Amino acid sequence: MRLQLPRMAALAVTTAAALLVAGQAASAVPAGGPGGPGGNDQSGRSGRPFLGPLHTVTTIASTVPRNGDVNPYGTVVIDQDAGRLHRGNVLVSNFNNAANEQGTGTTLVQVDPKGTARQFARVNPRRLPGACPGGVGLTTALSVLPGGWVVVGSLPTADGTSATAQAGCLIVLDSRGKVRETLSGDGINGPWDMTATSRGDRADLFVTNVLNGTVAGGGDVVRDGTVLRISLQLRGDKPPVRVATTTIGSGFAQKTDPAALVIGPTGVGLRGTTLYVADTVDNRITAIPDALDRSSSAGTGMVVTTDDNLNGPLGLAVAPNGNILTVNSGDGNIVETTPRGNQVAVRTLDSSGNPPGAGALFGLAVATRPDRVYFVDDATNTLNLLSRP
Repeated sequence: MRLQLPRMAALAVTTAAALLVAGQAASAVPAGGPGGPGGNDQSGRSGRPFLGPLHTVTTIASTVPRNGDVNPYGTVVIDQDAGRLHRGNVLVSNFNNAANEQGTGTTLVQVDPKGTARQFARVNPRRLPGACPGGVGLTTALSVLPGGWVVVGSLPTADGTSATAQAGCLIVLDSRGKVRETLSGDGINGPWDMTATSRGDRADLFVTNVLNGTVAGGGDVVRDGTVLRISLQLRGDKPPVRVATTTIGSGFAQKTDPAALVIGPTGVGLRGTTLYVADTVDNRITAIPDALDRSSSAGTGMVVTTDDNLNGPLGLAVAPNGNILTVNSGDGNIVETTPRGNQVAVRTLDSSGNPPGAGALFGLAVATRPDRVYFVDDATNTLNLLSRP
């Protein structure tokens, strides 16, 4: 992952007038053959790949706020107006500080589709209302719950190195950007990515964790990465209450890395009752069945697809047609895979650097009407859009 970049100028976030660039064509890469146990299906429910008509990449805005934080990770589309959160905008978390030290970013930036970006919150590690071992370093784990409750993961370091990485926590902010509580312990250990679902007054967070013995492993692969289902009770204007934590996935490969800090299970996406996981180290996507209700671990789940166009999959999202979208850490590609394991479409989103696109991509989020994909680019510290020409 391209994390050790020359520091960008610590400029205030600016508007689209300065940053919106003309759309560039996203290169179409030939998709590989069947990547898993699927037969010959070509796409999900709609009968065609979601990425099929999407060919244009546009820069929306810088994600660098006033304090100079860089390395945007988490990406989520806001689906309801609440407080200072506005429907259709995109919320982004920053993992690095202005000195480009990993695990020290403290800011969330809200970007509207026209390119105006504003700081939504800056989390002060000295003023947290609860425990968060190690402090604050905001990760890709980012969700917005009903009522505008924002939940973001923290995997903090003292100096940007994996040797000082600590367990961190999940930080809960209200719709105005104020930190209201933290969730820590009980399996939370380096929360790396997350998706969420809600039903009535219940919300479930599905969180990947990458620090279970990883630091002690000193760069060796440690197969103790987990996926937690954290059940919350929603209480209107009061912060959610954690009511249960269940390990539904375990045994994922994880390791420290001098460039990427840590590599382990990353993106997660829910389709029905199945949770898909980007198993980055083993270069595959797996599926955990009965994710909403299971009471025990499914291990690493069933393999959906591996290798071919996958190249260290990181961020993951489920498209409206039911297919799985992942972005690669080893190149600048986004890959679409059917639930039966066929990789049916590939687009190049970033071809900069050497190897081309390596380390540029991380978080992504899908929006519809019209169909499009928002993604962060760590090489340029921007939020970008893949859309129709």
